[in-house]
Amino acid sequence: MRSALFAINKGKMEARLKLVPHGDRAVDAVFENEISPETNRKVTALAAAVRAAMPEGVIGCRPAYRTLTVEYDPMKITYGQLCLFLRGLDFSAFACAGGKRVSIPVLYGGDCGADIEDVARHAGLSTEEVIKRHSAPDYRVYMLGFMPGFPYLGGLDPAIACPRRTTPRTHVPGGSVGIAGMQTGVYPEPSPGGWNIIGRTPLRLFDETGRRALLEAGDTVRFVPVTAEEFAAIEKEGVRQWPKN
Repeated sequence: MRSALFAINKGKMEARLKLVPHGDRAVDAVFENEISPETNRKVTALAAAVRAAMPEGVIGCRPAYRTLTVEYDPMKITYGQLCLFLRGLDFSAFACAGGKRVSIPVLYGGDCGADIEDVARHAGLSTEEVIKRHSAPDYRVYMLGFMPGFPYLGGLDPAIACPRRTTPRTHVPGGSVGIAGMQTGVYPEPSPGGWNIIGRTPLRLFDETGRRALLEAGDTVRFVPVTAEEFAAIEKEGVRQWPKN
């Protein structure tokens, strides 16, 4: 099938959007060829509009950096019908809608952050400065991927950007906070991985029972350094939100 290319200009929302098939049960809505908060806001705005309308046959949608994958049941809605729906969807009203703000406590270094000294050496900084710089920004959740609930976060201080490990680990503990290139993220569950691990959070980022992730695309994350005692207390409570309301 040929892709559908069209321009949207409604209110303050302007986007050059391309629709392409993603197998026989999904459509990719593709925005500008760049990774930026502005482009990602268009993605999350379109996702919110699709979820608000949710026509029969649309199963759900998955935001990424610059694309939105819309899944559908081809027995209830065709590819062409879905493209017509997306063409006519005004998502400008969702452009300014922000996600939730989430504070994530982190115990940096030591057994929880085996690679923090490597990151510090790469950056030419002290480990204390790495912690300071990592916990200073507000990070945007661009997408979830790799494993359920794994957030890819943008906004890392370029001074502490660090290439992936040459040799990935076969086991990274759940809750580990890592850096890979200009991204930072959190492993919700134990997993192999090649990111540089600088700390760990006691929060549960993914509820396996309810299949619910703590974070979603468009949310804002702030990492908060905590002591070993605070880490243990939060871990003992088994909370998914911190500080508790």
